[in-house]
Amino acid sequence: MRRLVTGKQMKEIDGYAIRKVGIPSLVLMERAALAVADEMEKRYGKLSGQRLLVFCGTGNNGADGAALARILFLRGALPTVLTVGDKAHWTGEMTCQVAIDRNLGISVEAFENYVPGHVEIMVDAIFGVGLSREVGGEFAEAIRFMREQEPKAVVAVDIPSGVSSETGEALGEAVEADLTVTFGYEKLGMVFYPGRKLCGEIVIADIGFPAYTKYEGHTYFAYDPEDQNQIPKRRADANKGTYGKILIAAGSEGMCGAAYLSALAAYRMGAGLVKILTVRANVPILQNLLPEAILTPYDPEQAQTDPAGFKSLVEQECGWASAIVLGPGLGKEAHVASLVQNVLLSAYVPIIVDADGLNAVAQHPHLSGYFTENVIVTPHLGEMARLTGRSIEDLKRDLVESAVRYGEEKGVTCVLKDAVTVTAGRDGNVYIGDSGCAAMAKGGSGDVLTGVIAGLLALGFSEDEAAALGVFLHGRAGAAAACKKGEHSVLARDIADCLLEKID
Repeated sequence: MRRLVTGKQMKEIDGYAIRKVGIPSLVLMERAALAVADEMEKRYGKLSGQRLLVFCGTGNNGADGAALARILFLRGALPTVLTVGDKAHWTGEMTCQVAIDRNLGISVEAFENYVPGHVEIMVDAIFGVGLSREVGGEFAEAIRFMREQEPKAVVAVDIPSGVSSETGEALGEAVEADLTVTFGYEKLGMVFYPGRKLCGEIVIADIGFPAYTKYEGHTYFAYDPEDQNQIPKRRADANKGTYGKILIAAGSEGMCGAAYLSALAAYRMGAGLVKILTVRANVPILQNLLPEAILTPYDPEQAQTDPAGFKSLVEQECGWASAIVLGPGLGKEAHVASLVQNVLLSAYVPIIVDADGLNAVAQHPHLSGYFTENVIVTPHLGEMARLTGRSIEDLKRDLVESAVRYGEEKGVTCVLKDAVTVTAGRDGNVYIGDSGCAAMAKGGSGDVLTGVIAGLLALGFSEDEAAALGVFLHGRAGAAAACKKGEHSVLARDIADCLLEKID
């Protein structure tokens, strides 16, 4: 598992290293510049004799760039430092690094005076992680100039200029890098789109920051491939009751596929028993699709004609389960709100509320009053918009804030699904799910995710752990399926079939 930080948090870490520990900023800067130089030579070979443009802003990111120009010059490259912005605003470090460059005979000139010529590589060191305003003026002109040229590569120092380190949004003009070398920790904005795309390849360089975690704000994590090893091995003396009982309340008439996919994924993750509570019309199809599943049918009309009997049936099934999936493919018929309410009232085990379960809550807001701390909600942006009354554009502007706010307001674990999924845990941690791929943008993928999370609950993981790790494993399975089937050809069941596969 790796830690991510916001730009503000990174500045706190940097300040602690310099002011509390006493590491001179120029020492950290030297290590940062060396890290970028080494990564450039790893990818593009020795740069001796090659012409480079290093765009330097007025702050310490610009000073990093000026130090990088010196290191590459001493290795035989032919850099030109282009300063962007008012010289009167240079930091002391920027003034120092530019003076060293000039003493060595490195060409340093203002961007506004530059006459374009052929260059192999451009380096972006205009803005660091502290940028919070829209890029304008000469800075925007410099970024547009970089984008219009056709160098062999564009390398960003710490983060591409114009990308928010908090949200990943482009603050007006933004650099599109082929390689980004960031320092200490990966920045939160580097995993969300469009920032993720604008960063190109990301390298996290250790430049000597001491361990420090007392910064303000949430703690952010993302899983790495080795985290798949958290899945426990099967006990040699296990039986089908050892690994939990999953109840899946899903599927309206003609929509049994969602129930099937959730059940299949729960079994693939290792659940011992999976029961599907569904409308009677779905039984013959589900028996053929997944004979391993137990089926409990009901008649939708019973919720109106015999509400006490319907409630008793739901209570009985909830009492059987050790975890519950509520919502995939339920539809919007009259009985759905009654089913959702009865499950929420009857269950004393973890409940994953998804899809039409969430739509029922959005349509009947009082249902969220039955949420307890054992509830996991898994909305995509459209469902979250219906739940909150906020626009998709507003939610997408800051996915972390959107997930955290809903989770805190309702006291639940919130999994907000998008190209990069955010899990806001009740423990205050935020988990970023960046393991998936575009192949997963298919109907039924979300149904598989609910089954994955349910399967992890059956294996003994807590709600927060199951939700966050489930998102990661679901993405990994999608990537594995894409390798086998091709990006366009992946079906949701292919994702379920690839769960827990090892991929390069």
